[in-house]
Amino acid sequence: MQVRDFFRLWLWVRSRGRISIGPKCRIERGAVLDLREAGRITVGRKCRLRRGSMLIPYGGVISIGDDFSLNPYSVLYGHGGLSIGNSVRIAAGCVIIPANHVFSDPGTAIRAQGLTKLGIVIEDDVWVGANVTILDGAHISRGCVIAAGSVVRGQTEPLGIYAGVPAKLIRKRGRIETREVAQ
Repeated sequence: MQVRDFFRLWLWVRSRGRISIGPKCRIERGAVLDLREAGRITVGRKCRLRRGSMLIPYGGVISIGDDFSLNPYSVLYGHGGLSIGNSVRIAAGCVIIPANHVFSDPGTAIRAQGLTKLGIVIEDDVWVGANVTILDGAHISRGCVIAAGSVVRGQTEPLGIYAGVPAKLIRKRGRIETREVAQ
């Protein structure tokens, strides 16, 4: 049994089966997989969780496909469910939150009004730039690029490049821009 296999087995036993890490994954020292408030974390094959990255399900489920990378100081919550496909890249400083506070009653403290939990889906082959925030109910379609500093809510189009607050489609991947040459 190799050290990595032993680590995966130890992690699975210690978490009572609530964490599953696929083969050939690299979890750097300082990455956090926090199950203090229950929930489940599943990570596919050949994934990399960099130091300072955090996966915190808060009673929900975080499900990650194969060939995934999560860079330093990004936080993935799982309250309402977080599903991430294959070949997804998440840059440093991102926050993904599949829950939202209810705040409709001004006479009641926000903390006492509960949460909505719609969940978040990120499909295959997506690149999320640095310091992006992805909000509850977001669905990022296959092949999208999300520009640094954007805030994503709602549904995106496949192969779209999104930027801004809130993130808006600025163009599609694969299109070759033609420019007229001044004469």
